[in-house]
Amino acid sequence: MFLKHLIYYYFIIVTTLSYLCYAQQHNITKDRPIMHSKLTQPPHLKIGDSVVIVAPSGILNHKEKEINQAKVMLESWGLKVRIGKHVYKKNNHFAGSDSQRIEDFQKALDNPNIAAIWCARGGYGTVRILDNLDYTAFKKRPKWMIGYSDITGLHSQMHNEGIETIHAMMCASMTDNVKTIAHTIDTFKKALFGEPLAYTVKGNSHNKTGHATGQLVGGNLTLLHSMLGSNTSINTADKILFIEEIGEYKYHIDRMLQSLKRAGYFDNCKGLIVGNMSKIRKNTTAWGSSIEQLILDVLEECDFPVLFEFPAGHEKDNRALILGRTITMDVEKAKGIVTFEK
Repeated sequence: MFLKHLIYYYFIIVTTLSYLCYAQQHNITKDRPIMHSKLTQPPHLKIGDSVVIVAPSGILNHKEKEINQAKVMLESWGLKVRIGKHVYKKNNHFAGSDSQRIEDFQKALDNPNIAAIWCARGGYGTVRILDNLDYTAFKKRPKWMIGYSDITGLHSQMHNEGIETIHAMMCASMTDNVKTIAHTIDTFKKALFGEPLAYTVKGNSHNKTGHATGQLVGGNLTLLHSMLGSNTSINTADKILFIEEIGEYKYHIDRMLQSLKRAGYFDNCKGLIVGNMSKIRKNTTAWGSSIEQLILDVLEECDFPVLFEFPAGHEKDNRALILGRTITMDVEKAKGIVTFEK
């Protein structure tokens, strides 16, 4: 009996040590699922497919016009449009109660006749429903999920479920003069219908030059920061990270980046794409450097390319990105090129 116990405990110790060594080498933690294999790509849309508009986050005060414009635009592309049952509900800050927003999103996930889920707006609220969603049917019949900002929580969760998503405009992005968001709409449509995506963006003297290939992950910095320590936190090993932000102080951006750094986000990362850093607030005590230099200072020990001023985030020019898709990035001081694998 003693010998059996000894063999049992020896097996447990050896197995545990082997896993810990593997985890350290591959940048795995219990809270950050690793996802190196190619993600499942939902079927690209075709004429006659149905898109459902849902509101998993903030309240849609006086946004009926924008929702209708979005519906008309999709219909002009030959798509059918459904509006979630609770989209216009109001519950303080949110577009309906948590249970109502969960109901709309769960129905969208489960419905086999829906080809894409388009989020009406961001704001705040997605984190409150993430743990109550069941992705079983969704993984059997994947569909595109589209949005940005607060929708980053859903992007991260779906990445960990193994499904590609689209970081792009939302219904609230619509405007009377659509010419001002022509690139935004054009790239959104291309991503939905499976047309090639490739971007050449203007240079920045702070660009850290180089070439990288990897799965694209990320989104809003605040949301990535708030997911740390949860099952929705993403593993960035061998991947290219995209970040964007709005309305924050520089010291808070530094704090969030330092938190990601301490959590190992940049240890085995292949590259960083920095989108719009919009409406940065001025603190009474000046930070003392540009937002670009702040980011480079955080990444001082990192040896991967960094591309600044990519047009995605909280600006009118919000180019579509396919999260979970393998991309190549070629970064020079004079320009940056980002190409999505087919």
